[in-house]
Amino acid sequence: MLPALVPVTLLRYVAVAIGAYYAFTSWDGVSVDATWVGLANFKQIFSDDVARKALWNTLILASLGVLLSNVIGLLLALALNRLLKTRHLLRSMFFAPFAITPLAVSYVWAYIFDYDGLLNRVLGWVGLSGWRHVWTADPHWAIWTILIVLVWQLSGLCLIIYLSGLQGIPDEVLEASELDGAGHFARFRHVLLPMLNPAVTIAVALPTIMTLRVFDQVIGLTGGGPAEATETLATQVYRQSFANGNYGYGAAIALVLTVLIAVVALLQIFVLRRRGDTE
Repeated sequence: MLPALVPVTLLRYVAVAIGAYYAFTSWDGVSVDATWVGLANFKQIFSDDVARKALWNTLILASLGVLLSNVIGLLLALALNRLLKTRHLLRSMFFAPFAITPLAVSYVWAYIFDYDGLLNRVLGWVGLSGWRHVWTADPHWAIWTILIVLVWQLSGLCLIIYLSGLQGIPDEVLEASELDGAGHFARFRHVLLPMLNPAVTIAVALPTIMTLRVFDQVIGLTGGGPAEATETLATQVYRQSFANGNYGYGAAIALVLTVLIAVVALLQIFVLRRRGDTE
């Protein structure tokens, strides 16, 4: 096992440590020496309009993406948690978008949102031609196209998580609540939801981490545009490091993103352990 742990340690922890060091330098990726600049890169993140916009976009996509995908996933799970003959087929269909490569999915949706794409054609068919846009090229709408794709993909993941939780609830509990006269909403609020707490924690934490790292959907749909309106922290890491050659600044943005993801992961561990202790 030791030979396998060595490369894993080097790739994960040592690489993160090296990246964290470069976050405090002005290294350009070519020079042998890296000039120490202290917190200058981090100050630049919060003073640079593009970086602040990227941070704001990341938080918007993460918060709304997680909320909407959880609501849709839970509703789908409740609908499929019945003895339907087609439930296995429907479950696979809803989960399929999550299993497909995000970049490939983004290219398909880019066609849908194009001026001659499916969305504008449907608007024309129903008499709403004045609403047609090049959606991904409109600064006001572009970020929402990314959100739609994220929710479309992550809802399938939340569906599977919630469906697994629902199928783990004993039938006797539901039957007892029904005999007590509890209606559908009362059963959901007082029986199903409390017993789904572990599933809720996972269904919130995993999509949060994925949306904080959103990259492929942005590149495939908008490329960060128009006019940098859809930049995220992940795309800024790539752009600053590899396009602009500012590896120190890119490493600082990556470190901020890593801290955000680590906080979410630690909160998930804390919540799960606390619930395990109470049980």
